[in-house]
This record gives sequence, structure tokens and C-alpha cells, in this order.
Amino acid sequence: MLEKTYPYYLANQPQTSKTMMEVYDKYSGKVATRVAVPDEGATEKAIKAAVKATGPMKDFRPWARQAVLQHCARRFEERRDELAMALCIEAGKPIKDSAGEVTRLIETFRIAAEEAVRINGETLNLELASRLDGYHGYTKRVPLGSVSFITPFNFPLNLVAHKVAPAIAAGCPFVLKPSEKTPIGALIIGEILAETDLPKGAFSVLTLDGKHATPLVEDPRLKLLSFTGGQIGWDLKARAGHKKVTLELGGNAACIIDGDQQPHLDRVIERLIFGAFYQSGQSCISVQRIYAHASLYDELKKRLVDAVKKLKAGDPKKKDVFLGPMIDEAAAERLEGWIKEAQKAGGKILCGGKRKGNMLDATLMENAPDDAKVNRMEVFGPFALLAPFKQLDDAIAMVNHSDYGLQAGIFTDSLAHAMRAWNELEQGGVVVNDVPSFRVDNMPYGGVKLSGMGREGVRYAIEDMTEIRLMVMRES
Repeated sequence: MLEKTYPYYLANQPQTSKTMMEVYDKYSGKVATRVAVPDEGATEKAIKAAVKATGPMKDFRPWARQAVLQHCARRFEERRDELAMALCIEAGKPIKDSAGEVTRLIETFRIAAEEAVRINGETLNLELASRLDGYHGYTKRVPLGSVSFITPFNFPLNLVAHKVAPAIAAGCPFVLKPSEKTPIGALIIGEILAETDLPKGAFSVLTLDGKHATPLVEDPRLKLLSFTGGQIGWDLKARAGHKKVTLELGGNAACIIDGDQQPHLDRVIERLIFGAFYQSGQSCISVQRIYAHASLYDELKKRLVDAVKKLKAGDPKKKDVFLGPMIDEAAAERLEGWIKEAQKAGGKILCGGKRKGNMLDATLMENAPDDAKVNRMEVFGPFALLAPFKQLDDAIAMVNHSDYGLQAGIFTDSLAHAMRAWNELEQGGVVVNDVPSFRVDNMPYGGVKLSGMGREGVRYAIEDMTEIRLMVMRES
């Protein structure tokens, strides 16, 4: 179970406060714990400490950074059950899925530990003409400096890990603002970081609301802002000044089921169920749009509906529950309203559509118009839309008819179709023979269009948090 209260972390140290913020059990609606809210002036102190730690973190050797990351991975393993239950309670994520996210947390820190000692430069051939005889070029990567992170509620462990672990590997002190809806995982990570010998000021974890996080966006002393969340990210980018900005802003991921998939429908359906309804669809790469070839559309639809109806919903602490609550009732009400709006415009609900509090049934729909919110926007809930296609070009056009472009999936036995999808889909990533919800923590993950800019994945985040330093040398 959770502790009664949790501190925030300022310059590596736990801090209490007279003001406490309640964190709710997302299934029961009851107060699960309370966290300390940073005192006035704490954000300024955190930024100053991070700036002061820039030199010491740069001098903190790669092997020492690796040791910190390895320590964290070991401690996460030791506290695996505690972390999983905290996640289950604060996010409403089913306990099996919570355990899986703890595994990814550990893996992300282990990957970062490996990368910490191989941040390399290169030797450049500058002898491109006779006038350049004797000139040689060399590069190395150096830490960018102090950085800031803002993370969302849906992956309170692993999305924090994807910012914190690369920062340590790169040698960048940081100030982190986790979601106020799910701060516990980040605070436990802070507790474990406080056990290490990171230089003073190397990290702060501040349980702020959005209004009080302005300095993390606008302060010029911070050299990078990494934000994962909604479309407000574009406003943050506009306010960030000259600092580097990376954004992961979600999507309305689509999956194509090619006409040759009849023999594989069992696995296709299994993966679509996972992709659309895992974590109640509260994932940036949740399967939201399913385009199936007309030759198998009816069978796929029937079998998919039958499978969705069998999903068990309820208390996420129970091991046999697949579908837990959405993050709050407002989120469930929003999506319920979008579904009803699409239904009035001609959409047909195949199953689901009902809500009780923040529990929304797993819902499948077809025939929703192109301009329906459930088609054009990110639903971020347990919902998927079905439509048939006759030619692959039609399916590709439907996938691309979106303002988002994070990841897409295609199930096909045709190498030509897989290559065409990779070449023509306007997406940051294309997953072949699996759902777009697939992600491994070392791959370059990120999107185009309204889905954001920059890439996560440990090595790619390290590149964002470092800069190239060039040396040119002439032979004497």
C-alpha cells in the first residue's frame, strides 16, 4: 500500500510542506495518499541548483553515471511490487499492466546505463582538397546543461524514465514536474535517486500544477524542455524562447488489416484488442482507427465485437481485470459525449458506449463521418472505429487523412505492401504485423504533424540532451 504522505525533492533532498495535495485511488475515488506541494520559491531554488550542478554533472564521469543508473535499476527491481501497486492505485492501471510498466522502467534505466559509457564522437576527414592537406576534424558530445521535464498521467513510471534516465546518462541536471494526477511513481524514483552520489542539485521533482510550472517552460537558464502531453505543447514551445524543445503530443493511431490476413485473424484480433483497450485506451499510440480489407471486414468485425464483449472490467487491483477506469470522470464524460455525437451523425455503435462514473465500456463503432471527433481527434480512451477498404492506396489515404502522425500499424504478408506503407504513411513509425501500440524503449519513438517533434528512446534522447563540440587540428 501507499505511504500516508510523500515529500517532493529539491536539489536531491526530500522536502515537506504545510500544503498537501490529495492523490486519489482512480477506481474507488477515495483519497489514497497526500503529497507535499512545493513552497513558494521552491521552483526558483530548483532551477538555481540545477544550473549550479551543470559543471559537477559534466565532470561526473560516465562510469559514475552508469553506476547511478544501475543502482536505480536494482532498487526498482527490489521495490517492484510496491511500484506496481502504486501505479495501479494512482493511475487505475490494471495490476498486470502496472507490473509490465515496472519492467519497462527497469529496462529503460538499464539501457541508459549501457549508453552512458558509449556517448562517442567521430573522426572527420577534412582533407577534401589540396589546400586542406594536414587538417583533421574530431567531435565529441558534451552535456547541454540544465533541463526541464513535464510528464503526463498515463505512464507515470516509464515516461518519467524516458526523460530522467537519458538526462543522467548525458550528464544533465534536471527539474521534473510529473502529472499532479499521478505523482507517486516519480516521487519514488526521486527517493531512489536520493540514495545515490549524484552531485547536489542534479535533480528536483516538484509536484506542481500547470500554473506554477511556468518557469520550467520559460526560464532561459534551462537549455531544453521535454514535454509529453496534449496539444498545449505547441503553446509551451512558443513560450520556451531559445531553448531546445522536444514534444510528444499524442495521436489517433490507425491499423491496416490487409486482404491476405484471413489465416492470421486470431492473432490480429488479439493484438487489436490489446492495442485499442490496453490501459483503457489511454495511450498516445492506442489503436483508434481500424481499416480492414473488404474481403474479411465482416468476419473481423463480428469476431472483434465478440472478443470485446468478453473483456472483464472493474477493480484494477484484481488480476483478471483487463479494463480499468479512465483517469477521471471528466475524461470519461468527454469521450462518451464524442461517441454520442458521432452516433447522431450516423455512426453505429457495435458494442459498448455506456459509462458509469469514470468507467467507460470498451466501445467499437463503424460508419462515423470523417469529421467526427472520434475520427479526427485523439480519443484517449477505450474506443476504436472500424471501416473497410478495397485497395491499399485507399487505406493509406484514410490513415493519412489525419492531423496526427505518431505511429501506424499494418498486418500484411506482402513485402511490397509493407514497404509501400513505410514509404507513404505520414507517421513517425510504421509497425508491420503488429499494432501501432508496440514500443521498445531503445527505438526512436516520436511523431510528425500535430503528434510533436523530436524523438524519445534512450540514445535519441541523449542526443537531444548533448551538443556536438568540434575540434579542428592542423598538422604542425
